[in-house]
Amino acid sequence: MNAAAIGWDRTVLELKMYFREKEAVFFSFAFPILMLSMFAVIFGDSFSEGDAADAGVNAARFFLPGMVAAGVMLTSFQSMALSVAVERDDGTLKRLRSTPMPPVAYFLGKVGLVASTSLAQFVLLIAIARLGFGVQLPTDAVHWFTFAWVFLLGVACGTVLGIAYSSVATSSRSVGAVVIAPTLVLQFISGVYFAFTDLPDWLKQVASLFPLKWIAQGMRSVFFPQDWQGQEMAGVWEHGRTALVLGAWLAAGLVICARTFRWTKRGTT
Repeated sequence: MNAAAIGWDRTVLELKMYFREKEAVFFSFAFPILMLSMFAVIFGDSFSEGDAADAGVNAARFFLPGMVAAGVMLTSFQSMALSVAVERDDGTLKRLRSTPMPPVAYFLGKVGLVASTSLAQFVLLIAIARLGFGVQLPTDAVHWFTFAWVFLLGVACGTVLGIAYSSVATSSRSVGAVVIAPTLVLQFISGVYFAFTDLPDWLKQVASLFPLKWIAQGMRSVFFPQDWQGQEMAGVWEHGRTALVLGAWLAAGLVICARTFRWTKRGTT
């Protein structure tokens, strides 16, 4: 069997193992969906009048880009960092490396897992937003093309960075704190749970160093009215810079993965 065929089998296996882990499913897959529903209900009255209501933006539409961006980060970066660290610590990676399976098939399985769960999560988010809360969705190909490349770059970037970041944890016991804490902080400063315009300028600059801010901004350009781009830091959606930053992080993640990835725990061979 070739690497692509084995990679497909690994993807199926990864999906089965993923959905058997209830905690992982909740915190990486279901969490953004539940948060969108909660925010839409809690803050619904706040968007019933004023400029937002005039522009056709209700609470669900306002929080949707952030939840999509958070979903991309959780299903890619967080899931990869946690799962790879655990598999390295319990010896799964060492055993896999000793089999005839091509190493690339393992990574293809992880990519397939992230792509499948990210897409399924997005479909559910959109369905809930549209059918449950009446969110106006884009109707032209340009907006959906923007969504496609931001989504793909975000998923790819999060996946390689998650695999690279998995080497930071010294054991499976510490990986939760090492991964989840910075992930939560980035969500709060990147325009996921709060309007990015409400953050102090210095915190906006800090957030701009990381991919999540740019994924969220790219998603706002898809789901927000066009004239709302004036609320961004630069006053425009900055699609070119979004692609540049995400592409740079993707390249950096690939280099770090190539240099630091280990099939065994530190101190073992």
